[in-house]
Amino acid sequence: MPLALLALAIGAFGIGTTEFVIMGLLPQVAGDFGVSIPTAGLLVTGYALGVVIGAPLMTVLGTKVPRKRMLMLLMGLFILGNLLSAVAPSFAVMLIGRVIASLAHGAFFGIGSVVAAELVAPDKKAGAIAMMFTGLTVANVVGVPLGTLVGQSVGWRVTFAIVAGLGVIGLAGIAKLVPDLPKPEGVHLRHELAAFKNAQVLLAMAMTVLGFGGVFAAITYIAPMMTHVAGFADGSVTWLLVLFGLGMVGGNLVGGKFADRALMPMLYVSLGALAVVLALFTVTAHNKIAAAVTIALIGALGFATVPPLQKRVLDQAHGAPTLASAVNIGAFNLGNALSAWLGGIVIAAGLGYTAPNWVGAALAAAALVLAILSAALERRTSTRAAVVAGGTPSEQLTAVHH
Repeated sequence: MPLALLALAIGAFGIGTTEFVIMGLLPQVAGDFGVSIPTAGLLVTGYALGVVIGAPLMTVLGTKVPRKRMLMLLMGLFILGNLLSAVAPSFAVMLIGRVIASLAHGAFFGIGSVVAAELVAPDKKAGAIAMMFTGLTVANVVGVPLGTLVGQSVGWRVTFAIVAGLGVIGLAGIAKLVPDLPKPEGVHLRHELAAFKNAQVLLAMAMTVLGFGGVFAAITYIAPMMTHVAGFADGSVTWLLVLFGLGMVGGNLVGGKFADRALMPMLYVSLGALAVVLALFTVTAHNKIAAAVTIALIGALGFATVPPLQKRVLDQAHGAPTLASAVNIGAFNLGNALSAWLGGIVIAAGLGYTAPNWVGAALAAAALVLAILSAALERRTSTRAAVVAGGTPSEQLTAVHH
């Protein structure tokens, strides 16, 4: 794997840290600005919405910019947003800083996925994408716990200043290590938009929303579930999230490795197993050891879907994959928001803190159904193309009409 992937992984580490570290610092931020916890929660919601909107917006704006330069500009935007958050004199200004930082998120991972895939041989593309996403998964193991500890010890502003510093390191790495890849000839915005007419691209994005949404249906409510149901102390939640992050790291690397060998079977196994494990979590959540193991498995199986889903989008949007790749990153965050909302509904309905696990299992199962449908449509299209190419005139006419 080329060193350029390390630079992309460092950028991903910083982005992953700033996305999730705010969750552990909400009480401190709310206290300093004199706002309620729900109001401070807008820093999470605003970031997620910024990713969904910023992914296509920043990618479209960057269609005429070489990919390396665009990655550098995005890291600059990320640095600016985190610095603004670190020095924000008011809650409104901090929210603006969070949104600015989020605008870089989707486009960075989307363009970064394309660049990572172009840096390696065709049979190593998913592994290269997984290597970049390793930065995001490691952020949940190292960056988020350390950032939370620093924020609680010496102030949340220091945390965001450190994250901005990570962005500077990522920017320098991209400038030094990522080669100047030529832009594909003849690819314009209309070609990028045309990819969304492909049913396979849309199916892959729907799998992303539902599959990864299944993960966050459970993980969003992990704190009350583990403290009220499993009986863990409040301070144990951080270490349970570290277990989740370790599972993410392993699942991401395994998913990248096997997706290069058999992409669709990898999706069948990971999505099917994820649905089963989420359903079982309604039972294992009542036992500390079983709950801890299940949390790690959810992280592993959930992130095992990321490299194959991202590669699936790149493969199906071949020729003009950049916008589709970035929008698929937004789809991950859309899935997070959707599942968190659905999980909140079932808890509010009085079904208990484990009820979101059933929601997650249903979402993952729906993603599996879409994966099977996608593969069936692909086989049908391939068969029809083969008949048209080599069949008799009557067979060709039948294939065209059916």
